[in-house]
Amino acid sequence: MFGSTKAFSGFSVDDIAAAKAFYGETLGLRVSERNGLLTLHLAGDRDIIVYPKPDHVPATFTILNFPVPDIDAAVDELTRKGVRFERYDNLKADDKGIFRGGGPLIAWFTDPAGNVLSVLQEPA
Repeated sequence: MFGSTKAFSGFSVDDIAAAKAFYGETLGLRVSERNGLLTLHLAGDRDIIVYPKPDHVPATFTILNFPVPDIDAAVDELTRKGVRFERYDNLKADDKGIFRGGGPLIAWFTDPAGNVLSVLQEPA
């Protein structure tokens, strides 16, 4: 039934203007706005809708993962742009905030609405 539909994902934020600045300027994504909604235009024609929600509660899980060829370079660049990386008690991260304890190298951060995102090293 839905095998040929172009499904898309979405998530909420409490401030569309702050989200637009963060995703567009800080992360460098192509962002468009229409009817009070944002569309994040990701590589591979994978659009994501961002919608305002007055009683927004941040997701308690990672909503977007950004694979990169060099996680150290990506974390350094994001840090220069003011992004702070999360630290979790059960996952020991290095000084940069990168978890190197098994599995892919990964670092978590949040958008202005508190939603969790990650940057992770692409497999070699």
